[in-house]
Amino acid sequence: MIDPHRYCVIMCGGIGSRFWPYSRTARPKQFIDFLGTGRTLLQMSYDRILSVVDKSRILVVTNSDYAPLVKEQLPDIDDANILLEPARRNTAPCIAWAAWHIAALDPDASMVVTPSDHLITREREFEDAICRGFEFVESNDALLTLGIQPTRPETGYGYIQVGSHTESENINRVKTFTEKPDLSLAEVFLQSGEFFWNSGIFMWKVQTIMDALRRHAPDISAVFDRGCESFGTGIENEFIRENFPGCMGISIDFAVMEKARNVYVETVGFGWNDLGTWSSLYDNSPRNKSGNVAQNCHLLTYDSTGNIFAVKDDKLVVVDGLKDYIVADAGDVLLICRKSEEQRIKQMVNDARVNFGETYL
Repeated sequence: MIDPHRYCVIMCGGIGSRFWPYSRTARPKQFIDFLGTGRTLLQMSYDRILSVVDKSRILVVTNSDYAPLVKEQLPDIDDANILLEPARRNTAPCIAWAAWHIAALDPDASMVVTPSDHLITREREFEDAICRGFEFVESNDALLTLGIQPTRPETGYGYIQVGSHTESENINRVKTFTEKPDLSLAEVFLQSGEFFWNSGIFMWKVQTIMDALRRHAPDISAVFDRGCESFGTGIENEFIRENFPGCMGISIDFAVMEKARNVYVETVGFGWNDLGTWSSLYDNSPRNKSGNVAQNCHLLTYDSTGNIFAVKDDKLVVVDGLKDYIVADAGDVLLICRKSEEQRIKQMVNDARVNFGETYL
């Protein structure tokens, strides 16, 4: 039987600019079926939590512009469970709103917070890890994050250094957080065995995260404390429209996790990727005998390897002499970029905005 005090919050407000030109402001990557499974990343995030949390206690926090997409892709979600942010303010205000909202419904609740755009391949192991995490946070005054066993010296992820053990399986105190190290430091982290990738998946009792926000991010908590009487009522959305845009834009990592003393990490290995870049999609997609990935297209290649081709409208793509490139044709935008330079895509998006306004974004 699913515990009625357990909630899930799916964060679904990002714009996925590193997946431009497929991911657009009007339809970001979490609403796209990148893997050809028939389910978008958001739908997959919803599907995998259903065995642990009842669908009536799954909340989606997203930008108000994306309400129609959420309702279209998750028709089983009640409108009251879709929290519509009037402005983008990063993950700390997002999580704070969800916590105050849940507390008004069930002050004894515990919650798991998960992004909407991650790939998890071993879902049974994910389910087991979430169940262990719930048991831990329900028995301890703990802020828990899930740490992923690293497989390479990745410079695009944050890292968590584990400290002392607890009595719970695979759960340690957190010693340090490090944001996106350079390659040499990432190699040291990998060799040490003490560092794990920060998955961005969090678990805690609702009262624990509210207390932590009051202690470490009082400017944010004060906004929601002012509206305590509105949460869970018909005036909640009005309060949010008037007050949420005034919140500081800051991540939960910077606002709370790196400051608090009661932070723990559950180390897991359930096949995780944040699908944050075209290269990560390449790594998680089937390749042909030449080492190329074809998304929604037919492909003929000559002396070409290590490329990813994402092309709409089922085109035939013919390529000669190309190695380790991203080729993404979204109809009105064609991107051709070396995989090794894909961190520049955000700059390309900014340059497109400067030169052409919002036309291609």
